[in-house]
Amino acid sequence: MKLKKQVTVCGGAIFCVAVFSLYLMLDRVQHDPARRQSAGNFPRSQISVLQNRIEQLEQLLEENHQIISHIKDSVLELTDTGAISPSGHLPFRSANGSWVLPFDGRPTFLSVKPLDCQFALGRRSQTDLQMLDVYSLLNFDNVDGGVWKQGFEITYEPNEWDDEPLQVFVVPHSHNDPGWIKTFDKYYNDQTQHIFNNMVVKLAEDPRRKFIWSEISFFAKWWESADEHKQAAMRKLILSGQLEMVTGGWVMTDEANAHYFAMIDQLIEGHQWLEKNLGVIPRSGWAVDPFGHSATMPYLLKRANISSMLIQRVHYSIKKHFAATRSLEFMWRQAWDIESGTDMFCHMMPFYSYDVPHTCGPDPKICCQFDFKRLPGSRVNCPWKVPPRAITDANVAERAGVLLDQYRKKSKLFRSKVLLVPLGDDFRYDKALEWDQQYFNYQKLFDYMNSRPEMHVKAQFATLTDYFSAVYKAKGVAPGTRPPDYPVLSGDFFAYADREDHYWSGYYTSRPFYKNLDRVLESHLRGAEILYSLAVAHARRAGLEGRYPVSDYSLLTDARRNIGLFQHHDAITGTAKENVVIDYGNRLLRSLVGLKRVIINAAHFLVIKNKDIYRFYQTEPFLETDDRRTTQDSLPQRTLIELESTPRYLVLFNPVEQERLCVVTMLVNSARVRVLTEDGQTLPVQLSAQWVSAVEMSGEVYQVSDIGYLNVHLSILHLNDFFCHLKLILIYSDSFSPSLSFLHQSIRRKDDPQEVRVQIQFLTYGTRPSKDKSGAYLFLPDGNAKPYSQREAPIVRVVEGPLFAEVVAHYQHFQQTVRIHNVPGIDGLSLDITTMVDIRDQNNKELAMRLVTDIQSGDTFYTDLNGFQIQPRRYFQKLPLQANFYPMPTMAYIQDSQYRLTLHTAQALGVSSLASGQLEVILDRRLMQDDNRGLGQGLKDNKRTANRFRLLLERRSNTVNKSPLLPVSFPSLLSHMTSTILNHEVLALPVLPRKHGVPPMRTFAPLAGTLPCDFHLLNLRSIQSQDAYSPSPYTALLLHRLGLDCGLEAQNPGFNCSTTQGQVSLLQPMSLSLMHSQPPLSNDSSINLEPMEISAYKLKLC
Repeated sequence: MKLKKQVTVCGGAIFCVAVFSLYLMLDRVQHDPARRQSAGNFPRSQISVLQNRIEQLEQLLEENHQIISHIKDSVLELTDTGAISPSGHLPFRSANGSWVLPFDGRPTFLSVKPLDCQFALGRRSQTDLQMLDVYSLLNFDNVDGGVWKQGFEITYEPNEWDDEPLQVFVVPHSHNDPGWIKTFDKYYNDQTQHIFNNMVVKLAEDPRRKFIWSEISFFAKWWESADEHKQAAMRKLILSGQLEMVTGGWVMTDEANAHYFAMIDQLIEGHQWLEKNLGVIPRSGWAVDPFGHSATMPYLLKRANISSMLIQRVHYSIKKHFAATRSLEFMWRQAWDIESGTDMFCHMMPFYSYDVPHTCGPDPKICCQFDFKRLPGSRVNCPWKVPPRAITDANVAERAGVLLDQYRKKSKLFRSKVLLVPLGDDFRYDKALEWDQQYFNYQKLFDYMNSRPEMHVKAQFATLTDYFSAVYKAKGVAPGTRPPDYPVLSGDFFAYADREDHYWSGYYTSRPFYKNLDRVLESHLRGAEILYSLAVAHARRAGLEGRYPVSDYSLLTDARRNIGLFQHHDAITGTAKENVVIDYGNRLLRSLVGLKRVIINAAHFLVIKNKDIYRFYQTEPFLETDDRRTTQDSLPQRTLIELESTPRYLVLFNPVEQERLCVVTMLVNSARVRVLTEDGQTLPVQLSAQWVSAVEMSGEVYQVSDIGYLNVHLSILHLNDFFCHLKLILIYSDSFSPSLSFLHQSIRRKDDPQEVRVQIQFLTYGTRPSKDKSGAYLFLPDGNAKPYSQREAPIVRVVEGPLFAEVVAHYQHFQQTVRIHNVPGIDGLSLDITTMVDIRDQNNKELAMRLVTDIQSGDTFYTDLNGFQIQPRRYFQKLPLQANFYPMPTMAYIQDSQYRLTLHTAQALGVSSLASGQLEVILDRRLMQDDNRGLGQGLKDNKRTANRFRLLLERRSNTVNKSPLLPVSFPSLLSHMTSTILNHEVLALPVLPRKHGVPPMRTFAPLAGTLPCDFHLLNLRSIQSQDAYSPSPYTALLLHRLGLDCGLEAQNPGFNCSTTQGQVSLLQPMSLSLMHSQPPLSNDSSINLEPMEISAYKLKLC
């Protein structure tokens, strides 16, 4: 009764305030003489302004209505549950046993404009080739094609080129892996530096010679050690067009496991280096070795103003189909693009490999005879037992005729009479002899062909852009535009198979420890970039640039390059030698330590209230890091906060662009702890044991978790001695009501009477007993997975408290923690799952986690591409089991007409849906042998690895009928946010005790308001200057507007969330890799981003 009275009084007060506010507004208008006098002749120019303001007022009233509705709902819920605190303190248990927190009644609203939902409705790009349809069409029967084993016999008529001669562009190249069998530095010292040193000399000998280079990581290392004469000679070769930089990324990135943040960042790092040192702008993309190709890559290259691209590793059956239909060159369009704004001209190489035997034409036995590095006496020979012959006057006619026959046959697979012939292989041209062998012999062949009009051919050395430009010219179109009758394609090229049933789907999971470490580094890099940019801008404005450690920029550069290096297609993939993996790991750990230093230095400056007393001492840090790793292959250990008589302070960094209500956990040395906000309010806490084993608790260290409302900023907390208690009881949460016998569980939302069965099962795969076995690249299982079993029963712990409840189950080879947060908003709307895996005592085993549900998903499931977009998938029974696995960098989901179940992941892993209602993810792989793809090792260096997930169940807002599988799908807004909080954790940075006390601090909030919640702040990156140790005054802001599926029930996100139809006020737009400036915008102008669009803007922070 007492609460009802309070509700009545509160409601009456709100009503009175609203009425009184309206009265004051009316009264002011009536008593303002100026307004009354001008009412009769109100200027027409101001009528539209008045109308706009009325519309804004209506919008505000609608939002206020939503807020009041939320308040009403919260009050009614408190009334219904009888949630009355006997002492007036929170948290406390209500009459129904659930916990009540001080944030439960906090008014928030979710306001998504209807137009922002239209994007996802029925979008289907108009394409000639949709990869889902191609998969349905093909038999994947692997028929022997003769000399072109995976293809077919090619014939032609000799007079086909009489009217239009064949143009042949031979493109010399050398594929240099920045780490694989050797480390990056050893490859450079042993081979790559010699390629560059010979290049400078040998290309200059004849202006007709051309070459292309891709990996800027190697080129930058050579440039830094080269003298001025070599640099000048190399620059001359580039400016004259003899040497072309293709793609221009720091590496040739993997496209399956890499996150789009890192893909963009390594592209920026390479392009920025080229701009600074050479003034070069790449025009063509070159990707001959990534193991399958993502649709994200053409989009990113297009946004970086690259007009054409080339790919190679595509399933041999797809290559054969595309060759038969002359579709090997196409416009690659994004699945959501209903026009042609994302189109990228793409060339697919038709044959098995990018080496010389598989690039001149369909017969590798003949093409190998034109790889002049394999001349008799060389250590490299032709497997087909017919060696090359040096070209002489006596044999040039016969040799030219044989080679031209291959060129003509290859050209029959394309729609133009312009032919691309790559000439190279891994680490080629490292010796001067090979330069002479290849260039002299080919020039003789070209001279002969070009001097014989009856051959109807013009052959030459070329760069990649030379080739593409010739195609555009022959077709009469501008570079990057669609030639007449060329097909348009949407979709991707996973999973890749190079022969038989050898699918490269194992590397989606190989070495998951480092895949997880990579994602941690990316989050730290993004956070460090943002804080550093803001701190330097504030220091410059305050005239304190001399005091602030601006030289931390070199730590950012080091981290950008090491993370960029790890995106290489033999690094993040887990497909390098063990010693190379250790080298990558040491680089990543060094960068992680450096990034934490950048973060604590920037946070120190930004939170100090009085900047006049700010001093930076390298030996006396103001803040500690949140955790530490002792070695590159160890798991992080949280920093222990030692509580004494004086309070300890904590700086919380929320790296997400949106407000955040979440649980933050710290380690303390006392069971008596109280946590207060900056203004002295006590926060609810939950004290938990720190477990030193499955059954033993620490008596000296405790976990304390508090709940904090974090804006986009640095927040201050302080910790005092106080009394708190620990309970080990049955699991329960106010967000979910699980019926849980650990691995078998069902999920029911609090607001949904229907229960959805969700079983978590663990299984193992072996490898086949035949000669071909699973390895770092290949997944070749010995049949269906078998249930995981062990003799002893697992040890199970159940913990319940006001902020979270969790179940922890210890098995022999893994430990699984399932946690439910009792927090309003995003944190409390999904299950937090951590699976600690250790299979170091297993041989030829792969551990899988399978979700089994009663969702009627059929043969359809959805996986993300690079965390950027969703690709619908279909399980095909005609394909082997391993062919139905796909990369899952951030999420996968299944759905039916009522529900969608999304598994979010904090590390890239392989995923499939092998039956309706199932999702299955491979957690780790331990394989004892090589899979014959060049590595020469198995996977035996497994680590104890924490795989982190969020499991999100969403209900459809309206029942939809089963519709045909569309080539496009989008996550909900809640799903996007869940992925973001999983991959960008709050950093809790303890303030170190100081002799003279901690100086006054303040919360730092850089944004006047929050971004629309369908925008993701991808990065705020300081732009380079000529000084390697400090940045320019400019910063690059990278924004991504998310595509949303609004057909799922909107949940309270825990903060005010609205969309603006893509409108944001910003400054000068640039290309994605910051090399192409567009006309600047005025400071108060507004730009518009379409859903899915990524844009870069140049800012001068002040």
